[in-house]
Amino acid sequence: MLFTRFRFWGVMLLLFAYLFGILILSIISLHDTKSIGYRDSLDLKHKQLSKSKSFEYGLPGFRPPLRKSKIIWCSDLKLLDPPKETIALASFPGSGNTWLRYLLQQATGFLTGSVYKDYGLLKNGFPAESFLNGSVLVVKTHEWGSAARNRFSKAILLVRAPSACIQAEFNRQSGGHIGFASPDRYKRLRGRYWHQFVNDKLRGWQQMNLDWLYNFTGPTHVIFYEQLVDKVEHTLRTVMEFIDLPVDEELFKCAMKRKEGIYRRKKRALNFDPYTAKMKEKMQKVQDKVYEAIYNFAAPATR
Repeated sequence: MLFTRFRFWGVMLLLFAYLFGILILSIISLHDTKSIGYRDSLDLKHKQLSKSKSFEYGLPGFRPPLRKSKIIWCSDLKLLDPPKETIALASFPGSGNTWLRYLLQQATGFLTGSVYKDYGLLKNGFPAESFLNGSVLVVKTHEWGSAARNRFSKAILLVRAPSACIQAEFNRQSGGHIGFASPDRYKRLRGRYWHQFVNDKLRGWQQMNLDWLYNFTGPTHVIFYEQLVDKVEHTLRTVMEFIDLPVDEELFKCAMKRKEGIYRRKKRALNFDPYTAKMKEKMQKVQDKVYEAIYNFAAPATR
């Protein structure tokens, strides 16, 4: 009888300890859940704010966040205030658009924009990516057609020879803004991929340049990439004159000291010629046609 009574109270004691343990764990879990919920709500608000900022990018009056950059700028970069007319910096991919934007930002202290939102450029030197208004000096675009042209009141058309232009774009697609395509990339699918790439890009190069030349109705300033390389100071001054921006000689001098920057791809010789004789012949015909149109347009000049 006594043994049965001890066993009863022993079971009750264990049951009480079990229930007490569950109660303590429940209280701890509830506290953690509330804490986690609070942190999650903060994270959610932060994400919503970030999304809102991303959505507002490019809207008039919105100031871009200036992130730390590998580039040492001659002065703090800022938006135009008050805004001016919206000016296109139009070029086919691989023509040196980013390098010219870099030079303009160094020489003026004002930001340049883009119809795109390249996150690599956004994080390193071009915080006004996706700005498409008169608060930036110029707006980068590789597009053509009426919808692309009608956004702008003036245009700078940057033209580069198709052979160098196409290879630069091939390098960019393979290795980023300053990288290179490996030799194996040219031989992909027994060379058919590269051959098709050249044909497609050459057609686009011709269409893009002729469309802006013939169909854009606003004032247009045409410059050649090769001209920018050979006479960078003179060519940059003509661009700034076209933009109607006074030259700050101290900033301009600083810009010339830092003219190379990090976005001008260094030359790297291949141990083979990627262009066949047939490709070269076709590219030369197309180049002659476009250049003749430019010269008839009295380029490089402002109309």
